[in-house]
Amino acid sequence: QVHLVESGGGLVHPGDSLRLSCAASGRAFSAYAMGWFRQGSGKQFEFVATISWDGGEADYADSVKGRFTISRDNAKNTVDLQMNSLKLEDTAVYYCAARALESSYYFHDYPIWGHGTQVTVSS
Repeated sequence: QVHLVESGGGLVHPGDSLRLSCAASGRAFSAYAMGWFRQGSGKQFEFVATISWDGGEADYADSVKGRFTISRDNAKNTVDLQMNSLKLEDTAVYYCAARALESSYYFHDYPIWGHGTQVTVSS
């Protein structure tokens, strides 16, 4: 099983970019599909992006498509989320998550979670 730690959150202005990283420790990271989710204050948990175990397939929520890019480096045991053109509504705690085999849009499909990193977009 892997252990996940997110980093890279912070306070930015609308239109800025930010890159989140999720470092995994443990065995067989490459066997896991990875996802990024977020939860804004008073809001429901929201799917952001997911990437397959080999990085060959990625998918995004409509709200971030064209602005965010998920990527992974199985040699370094990391998965990143590049966030461009940030908006006020992107403010949330961002979590990375892992599940064996196939990607999923549903947070309840992911048994392994990091503790989250705060992203605040403010003018």
